[in-house]
This record gives sequence, C-alpha cells and structure tokens, in this order.
Amino acid sequence: MSSFKKFGLLAMVAVMVLMLAACGGGSSSKDSSSSDGKKTLTVSVDEGYAKYVDKIKSKFEKDNDVTVKVVKKDMFETLEALPLDGPAGTAPDVMMSAYDRIGSLGQQGHLAEVKLGNKDQLDDNDVKQVTIDDKVYGAPAIIETLVLYYNKDLLDKAPTTFKELEALTKDPRFNFATEKGKSTAFLAKWTDFYFSYGLLAGYGGYVFGDNGTNPKDIGLNNAGSVEGITYATKWFQTYWPKGMQDNKSADDFIQDQFVKGKAGAIIGGPWSAASYKEAKLNYGVAEIPTLDNGKPYSPFAGGKGWVISNYSKNKDVAQKWLDYVTDTDNQNTLYDMTNEVPANHESRDVAAAKKDELTSAVIAQYANATPMPNIPEMAEVWTGAENLMFDAASGNKTPKQSANDAVKVISDNIDQKYQK
Repeated sequence: MSSFKKFGLLAMVAVMVLMLAACGGGSSSKDSSSSDGKKTLTVSVDEGYAKYVDKIKSKFEKDNDVTVKVVKKDMFETLEALPLDGPAGTAPDVMMSAYDRIGSLGQQGHLAEVKLGNKDQLDDNDVKQVTIDDKVYGAPAIIETLVLYYNKDLLDKAPTTFKELEALTKDPRFNFATEKGKSTAFLAKWTDFYFSYGLLAGYGGYVFGDNGTNPKDIGLNNAGSVEGITYATKWFQTYWPKGMQDNKSADDFIQDQFVKGKAGAIIGGPWSAASYKEAKLNYGVAEIPTLDNGKPYSPFAGGKGWVISNYSKNKDVAQKWLDYVTDTDNQNTLYDMTNEVPANHESRDVAAAKKDELTSAVIAQYANATPMPNIPEMAEVWTGAENLMFDAASGNKTPKQSANDAVKVISDNIDQKYQK
C-alpha cells in the first residue's frame, strides 16, 4: 500500500541534511567492525524478514569475510530516520524500501547509486521502480499489486468482468439489511486513491505524463479519468451502502463484510491474505475483472527493493549484498519463507509453477499494473486526490468538477513546493 501518507517527517528533515547527503559524507554505523576484526554490514529489516535474512546470511559472511548484523525495525521508521541517522552515524548500511520511497530518497541524496547485478532477470517495469533521473538507487526484491479476493462458498468461480459483478448485486444473498436496495456483492475502497487509481487508469487516466516523470502534465481530469469516476459513482449511488463513502471506516466495513461471508468479492492487497487464512475463510484470489470498456483494471505496481545508505562506509560490501540477496536462489528462499512474489523473473517463474492462487493473481495483475511515479511531487497527489472520489460519489460535485478541483489542488501544491 502506498507509503507516502506515512512519510511526513522525511520532507521536513530532508532540507536539513541534503548537502551532507549529496556529498555522501558521514558514516553508516559506529559498529563498522565486529569483535573479531571483520567488517560489519548492518542490515535493517522488518520483523517479518528477519528469519529470512538470518537463514541466508552465513554463506555471504563466509564468502566475503564479513559479519552481517541484523537490525529488526519497521521499514518506514528506518526510512524516515535515515536523513538524521545517516549523518549521525547510526543508520544501517542496507535496508529495504517501498518502491515509491526510493526515487525521492535517492534524489535527495540519502541513498547510494547501485548496480543491478541481476538486471537480466528484471523487466522494464521492475527497473523503473528503482530509477529516477536515469540513476538506479535500489535492487528490486518483491512485487505487489491489488488483486480480487472472492468467497468460494458464495461464488463458484471468480468474476471476470465488471458486468458480472453488477449482475451479482441482484442476488438477494448480498442484500444489505439496513439499507433497502443496497448490496455487498462486490466492495472496493474507491474513496482511497490507491484503490481507485486502477479504475481511472483502465479508462485512460494517468497521474503524470511522460511515464510518470512530468508533474506539469496531470491526467486525473482527462476524459478517461472522468469516465472512470462516473462509473464508480454508479456503484456508490446505486449499489453500495452509504458507509462505503466514508474513507475512514470503509476498509473496516469491507473487511468485516468479507470475513463474515456477506460480501462475494472485494479488491484488496496481498498483505490481506494472512488475516483471511487466520479467519479460516474459504477464499480464492484472481485478477481484478475487466472493466466495462473491455480494458484491464490497471492498479499501481508496487513492492520493495534493497537500498544502500549513502552514508555507509561499507558501500562495496553493501553492493555485494544487493547482488546476493536478489539472485535466483535467495529470491526462491524469500518466496518459500514469506510467500511474497519475487522480482527476479527466474524465481518468479519458480513461484508461479507452485500454482498458489495469490501468487498467480499477483503475477498476472502486475503485468497490467502501472509503476507508481517515484518523483517527490507524487506526495501532493495523495493529498489532492483525497476527495476526488468522495465529492462525486456523494453528489456534491459532478465527476468532471471533482476531477478538475482535485487536479487544481495537486497542481497548486506542486507549484508552491517544487518550484525550480
């Protein structure tokens, strides 16, 4: 899920340390050597990846005569702290980053440029995720995108078109008890731009022109985007309970309805699968159905990559770690231990061959996904698009007015904050 919303501190501190970062000064860790005199490489990961790193690190340590020190810390906290921890000498050498953070951190000088040792196992979309201004700042590791979950006890197979989803709203099993005529057959948190973007993009909308690099060209109020918003408004006003318009509570409502067997299908991320397993829900996973215009739903392509602190004193060893951790064998191990889809294509093929529904759906949907713009101006899109869908869904504005107003907010904020 998008991480720009979690990243306010970075913008405030970036200016304070930009000059230091650009020079690559500072130190990565006060612990640059272990007690036996070996060089120490500090690797920071979320708790969920610690066992994976522990499993693969011994061979790397032996081959490179280095000690890998694993630090368990929330990824976003690590990235937020980098602009201050780097100059202070307390940042890790290597860490993971959501793709949508890599561009801005690299551009601001906090990440070191890297080489893609396994580039032959990546496609253009994978490389775009870690590149800005023609410079590569990360090694792709994991791919993510939205998919369709459906209840196998309620539906014999996954719907393949939005026409099928609309037909399901006539099924009395999905009637919403407290609002006559409303249905929970299909639910999607379209008040959240991260979830609704795939709809707009499928109709021809886009965030920034020139493949996400031109903030002067915003395509969220073009004819395609307006058509997508108009179609979404049909769901909000004709089919869905009124609570679906509330961005703060809509996700809780969707999850509750799905887990309790009252929703037939929902759009969600691969991170939701664990909770459905825990709830012992008999669910399936598939690509998001084809839109009414015959085009595929085109959500954001996301995921995570490995990055190197620009303050690290161990950049040479850190680069070797990136090459090591993204090779086919270690990406296979990543999938086996986390069930997250590898970026490495050889490993992705190995994962696909295991016929896991979630894996297959993510891989298939990722092929139609759009790399999220990784320029700093993307931060203004999340703010400006907050009411993009709500204003139209509630009837406060027409789809065209809502789109125009959102784009004006985005454009004005970009002009004020990113003047060059």
